[in-house]
Amino acid sequence: MTEKIIKTIKTQLIERKKDLEKELAQFTSKNVHIKDDFSADFPEFGDKEDENAAEVATFSDNLSLEQTLEKSLRDVNAALTRIEKGAYGTCKYCGEEIEEKRLVARPVSSACVKCKEKKLSQI
Repeated sequence: MTEKIIKTIKTQLIERKKDLEKELAQFTSKNVHIKDDFSADFPEFGDKEDENAAEVATFSDNLSLEQTLEKSLRDVNAALTRIEKGAYGTCKYCGEEIEEKRLVARPVSSACVKCKEKKLSQI
């Protein structure tokens, strides 16, 4: 893989990281003690019964969204770390090079298609 492609992917990953952190900041608070950990804030809509029900429903939705966004952020940070260490584009299972086409399509990939398919078939 060329340095130009890696640089392009790194730029995309940095932008994705900013977007994820911005989205998380809309409804969570960052845990200063644990990297990439956020806590959904409990919304305050009012004291009426229907408002309380809406608060619980919104909080539940936000918890699920928080987990999804945190996982995406961890994946992005892991990919950026692999780039910095010079290990980006190498399959974590077989050690072979991950196809460039896969990395362009999914920059956070840490496994080649063959190994990923094998892992998924074991589930």
